[in-house]
Amino acid sequence: MRTGGTPSISAVTASDLESAGATPVLLYDGACGLCARSVQFMLAHESPTRRAALRFAALESAFGAGVRARHPEIAFVDSVLWYEPLSDDASRVRVRSAAALAMLAHLGGAWRVLAAIGACVPRPLRDAMYDAIARRRLNMVSRACLLPSSADRHRFLR
Repeated sequence: MRTGGTPSISAVTASDLESAGATPVLLYDGACGLCARSVQFMLAHESPTRRAALRFAALESAFGAGVRARHPEIAFVDSVLWYEPLSDDASRVRVRSAAALAMLAHLGGAWRVLAAIGACVPRPLRDAMYDAIARRRLNMVSRACLLPSSADRHRFLR
């Protein structure tokens, strides 16, 4: 994940984080082709009834910087993040394989079943597999610019 060009964390306010509303947010590496394709996969496989239930933001965005400021334990985590607002002052962030399983569970149907099966694998083993892919992600898929459709653009936070 690149660090250059990250907005100032001090410029991100609580209202910036609240712009996501009560919906979860998938934070992804904006410089990673595999990550961009994962977001495209989510957009393509969401059921119409769940489309309003997920937002997206690049880790490098002001929103991503704000999440990292609120959760210093993830400041140096190089992973996809699943951010869930729980209340006005509380939120939960899932990283690595837990975030990937949350993505699948969000899609519902057979993907939710696959997430449940994946959750049976011990987390250290799941995370080791996730990390092996993550280390190679920039070379696995060519860089892809994520350009959301006009219908989905409002779901992407800055």
